[in-house]
Amino acid sequence: MEELLAHTINAAHAMQAVDARELSRVIVDTTVQEKAIAYPTDSRLLEVARKKLVLLAKRHGIGLRQSYAWQGPALSRKAGRYAYARQFKRMQRVLRRQRTVLGRVLRDIERKLDQVDPGVRERIAVWLERAQRLYTQRPKDKQKLYALHAPEVECIGKGKARQAYEFGVKVGIAVTACKGLVVGARSFPGNPYDGDILAEQLEQTRGLLQDVSVEPTVAIVDLGDRGREVDGVQVLHRGKAKTLTRRQWRWIKRRQAVEPVIGHLKDDCRLRRCRLKGAQGDALHVLGCAAGYNLRWLLRWIAFLRAWMRAMGWSSLSAVPLSPTALGT
Repeated sequence: MEELLAHTINAAHAMQAVDARELSRVIVDTTVQEKAIAYPTDSRLLEVARKKLVLLAKRHGIGLRQSYAWQGPALSRKAGRYAYARQFKRMQRVLRRQRTVLGRVLRDIERKLDQVDPGVRERIAVWLERAQRLYTQRPKDKQKLYALHAPEVECIGKGKARQAYEFGVKVGIAVTACKGLVVGARSFPGNPYDGDILAEQLEQTRGLLQDVSVEPTVAIVDLGDRGREVDGVQVLHRGKAKTLTRRQWRWIKRRQAVEPVIGHLKDDCRLRRCRLKGAQGDALHVLGCAAGYNLRWLLRWIAFLRAWMRAMGWSSLSAVPLSPTALGT
């Protein structure tokens, strides 16, 4: 997928839609690629884990003492009603009962694992381990499990008023400072600090630009990367206000240009919600979204070129000077 993204950059450079100088100045920012999961409430996770264990036991011929097929959904509905009415003490009492029910089913299956084949036991052990994590985790714990089928999901807070927490993986985006072509996109599992991923993001950008013999020399970032330095790259942010030249200030004023690119990646190129499986699916999805954005970018540039040709009275593309100065861009 990185080769596909690199080919879109090479095509833009070969068509002279961007030149080497523009590719050398990049804006770097981070966002969250959410996973296709339901909002992870404790009540729902406990009920989903109980249903999964009961289904596995039925599928592999493990007889349970009790499946709680009626009581489990009833407790989940009751917890939702108490939460809506803000009766939190009653809600916590229901959650304790749900946790007790899950623990009983979990221990019942563990006692009867000797009755099944070793291969089946290994497949069941994966789900038992995840159910055990849900059974033991508490609200203030670290490294919590937010989805039974997607243990790689992380809770990330970006300080948004409308959406305080997002559940997925952090991704880094690098775009050219002038025209907004995506020259870097990758996922960062583990929710690292923004400043700690700057060097890795620029390293990926350097690899994507190697076919056009360009290296990033200027990185325009926000204050999350304050204090970070990268060899061979000039890192600019407004925290260096006293030492910046007038030209560098003009570059920093372009930093917000990455925000609409991220918005279009999410709304037009499906970066908002990842439906692929696992951490590898997260990494592939962000690269595919970036490549799709660049293809749309190239199509817009071709449409602009055709409109400019009609305005200038040219009927053939071979007669058009494709240099940026000739096009007035």
